[in-house]
Amino acid sequence: MKSKKNLTLLFVVPVLFFLYAYYETYNLKITCYTINSEFIPPAFSNKSIVFVSDIHHGPFFSLARVTSLVNKINALHPDIITLGGDYVHRGNKYIIPVFNELAKLKCEHGIYAVLGNHDHWENKKLTRQKIIENGFKDCDNKSYWVKIGEDSIKIGGVGDLWTDKQIPDSTTFDMSSQNFGILLSHNPDYLERLRGDAIDLTLSGHTHGGQVTFFGLFAPILPSHYGQKYRYGMLQSGKRTSIISSGVGTITPPLRFFCRPEIVCLKLVRTSHEATY
Repeated sequence: MKSKKNLTLLFVVPVLFFLYAYYETYNLKITCYTINSEFIPPAFSNKSIVFVSDIHHGPFFSLARVTSLVNKINALHPDIITLGGDYVHRGNKYIIPVFNELAKLKCEHGIYAVLGNHDHWENKKLTRQKIIENGFKDCDNKSYWVKIGEDSIKIGGVGDLWTDKQIPDSTTFDMSSQNFGILLSHNPDYLERLRGDAIDLTLSGHTHGGQVTFFGLFAPILPSHYGQKYRYGMLQSGKRTSIISSGVGTITPPLRFFCRPEIVCLKLVRTSHEATY
């Protein structure tokens, strides 16, 4: 009798795990952060930035889910949208459809995008072409001043750490110490190489938060050379804040465990010089 119960448990527990882990891939959350800085210009205080990474449209993330994602982002009424790369998975045939849906994103002050390693592996030329055709700002080693009235912030990016080069000076070259700068880097491992204090906020994806974790505490498999350091969440280094998103889609296996997919929503808040982080 006891052995029969043990056999039942051996069957039931894995089944429950896989059912929950599959369900969690659909359980999209919105994660909100407040970014406090004295260098945020008055016109940008209380403005919102949505950051989305690792959509991985493909066999595990349907076009209908991309449409739903776009609708959820638009419902947040962001002022700025940033995209962290890895738009598709397992085939360049998914590139045009995903960007046809992403073209429906709406915001007042621009959409800024970098490529991820999967975009380079599938078709970097076509991906970049669709970014530009959609009117998005290509931020791979490029940057842009975003202006509201007389105030401005800088948004730029670097190429993917695994498959491209990184030129941070393409963002910082015309910034002063009083400017607020945002850098997109698909892979957060690049933060180990980022020098200086010109950048105030970095946005990354790539890790999927580990995708399958030990109850959200750590991930046994992580595409990073620095252990759990850049797995997920908000990190502070001096005046620089770094956000690492768990992403939206998955790669093989299409499962998540205590690592829900997310849309990141940032609120910029100007602080006084005396305020601390």
